[in-house]
Amino acid sequence: MKVRVGKFKARGALACPPSKSMAHRLLICAGLSEGESLIKGVDFSDDVKATLRCLKALGAECEASERSVKVRGGVKGPQEVLDCGECGSTLRFFIPICLLFDEESRLTGSPRLMERPLSVYEDLCLEKGLFYRREGGVLTVKGSLCGGEFTLPADVSSQFISGLLFALPLAEGDSVIHLTGKTESAPYIDMTLSALAAFGADVRRADERTLRIRGGQRYKARELAVEGDFSNAAFFEAFNYIGGDVRVDGLPESSLQGDSVYRQYFPLLAGGVPTLDISDCPDLGPVLFALAACKNGGVFTGTARLRLKESDRGQAMAKELAKCGVRVDVEENRVAVGCGVRPPVLPLSSHNDHRIAMALTVLLSAVGGEIEGAEAVNKSLPAFYDMIKAIGAEVQIYE
Repeated sequence: MKVRVGKFKARGALACPPSKSMAHRLLICAGLSEGESLIKGVDFSDDVKATLRCLKALGAECEASERSVKVRGGVKGPQEVLDCGECGSTLRFFIPICLLFDEESRLTGSPRLMERPLSVYEDLCLEKGLFYRREGGVLTVKGSLCGGEFTLPADVSSQFISGLLFALPLAEGDSVIHLTGKTESAPYIDMTLSALAAFGADVRRADERTLRIRGGQRYKARELAVEGDFSNAAFFEAFNYIGGDVRVDGLPESSLQGDSVYRQYFPLLAGGVPTLDISDCPDLGPVLFALAACKNGGVFTGTARLRLKESDRGQAMAKELAKCGVRVDVEENRVAVGCGVRPPVLPLSSHNDHRIAMALTVLLSAVGGEIEGAEAVNKSLPAFYDMIKAIGAEVQIYE
């Protein structure tokens, strides 16, 4: 799908979409619970659909309505292949859950997803004597996962830690997780702990690097609503720093979401050439780079993990901003973005990455242009282009 974006100044109010990250966590906890849960305020993005597919593949019953999901929990083990689509969270969350069962579970997804790093779990399975085989785009694992001592690198992805946190309360025996290295995306671990607590799981931080999990627990079914999503709200509020006037309604006053930091970072980009650490909010990288290019430039540290997302986000944004006359220097753990955006001569590419597609749309509102592969927004926010049309966007969509 190709999208032509004309120059426009965004004006108006929008209801914030619900948090994809919290939806994953609440739905998984509901699927692991005994009884019937109701999760309200669900946006059925491709990623959320992947999590629902995997819950069903393990025997949970999920009944979706317009904006909610009724989940009859109590996963029974693998009934079919778990198709994770393009969602790294879904894949990494479900691997330890699958390791709870004595029979083989097979997990698959898009070619890009199945190329993304999983060595943390491979090493864990080797250490614990669990079956792990990865070939032909399919990962096969087999338990049974028991409690014990686990040492995980915290500087790769918090998703590996969250995955274990979902599974270990259901395992036999108590567990301790020791974290090594600088913790990346720490707020996402706190979001997982919040979801677990909501469903009655006893998981505690002994200190910043130690998590204690009581084994043999049962999750308790709940009725909960998904809070508003700062990750997606950032794209709409970015318009306010390039001449727009947009209000995003429905965001929580306080939140564990790490991406809420954009409200501190955007003014800094508007007022100077700051150096910003995005190690706890890597999903903000593309929109921060786009806004920096439209304003005064910026330097971003903690960027190493951008290579491991849906695309290599640092290199992808460098390539697309170059088409707009902006130089971007990508280093191992640092990205420097210049400024002075011009209308692109060539169409821009989403690199099949939802956050790049949305960030480039924000950028093109200032100069106009085209984006190829714009359907990537379906991964997290299928309504994105309808929503920006409602605040004045001049958008034409070509299939």
